[in-house]
Amino acid sequence: MSFRLVHELRRDGFPVAVTCRVLRVSTSGYYDWLARPASARAVADAELLGAIRRAHIDSRGTYGAPRVHAELRLGLGIHVGRKRIARLMRGDGLAGVCHRRKRRGWRPAPATHDDLVRRRFVADRPDRRGMIDTENVSGKPGQAPSLPG
Repeated sequence: MSFRLVHELRRDGFPVAVTCRVLRVSTSGYYDWLARPASARAVADAELLGAIRRAHIDSRGTYGAPRVHAELRLGLGIHVGRKRIARLMRGDGLAGVCHRRKRRGWRPAPATHDDLVRRRFVADRPDRRGMIDTENVSGKPGQAPSLPG
């Protein structure tokens, strides 16, 4: 990770020696990393990315990671994890098309009945309206509740 940052800063014009000193990595380690061949996983990821791109293009850019995974596994016989495909697609900027249903013009239906209870929650003076929490009312099932106090 640090060597990759050194490499990016080098391309932006910062001296390698200063960058390595600030990040506390050795300059010889950076140049060693630079000359090192790609790892087996990086090579395999590059090959897999080619297959992912082909599957994505064949779907006209509509398939996301789950469908590309199914296409590679069932269509081409390539057995890799869906999350690996998602990581490679994300890194390459590939994404599927997502159609979500939009609720346009949705409004709640008007009340189909009159307010028979005449709910008025605002009192004109104190102690005119009473409300209770039915969960805290003690009583046996089937009997009228006994109010506290």
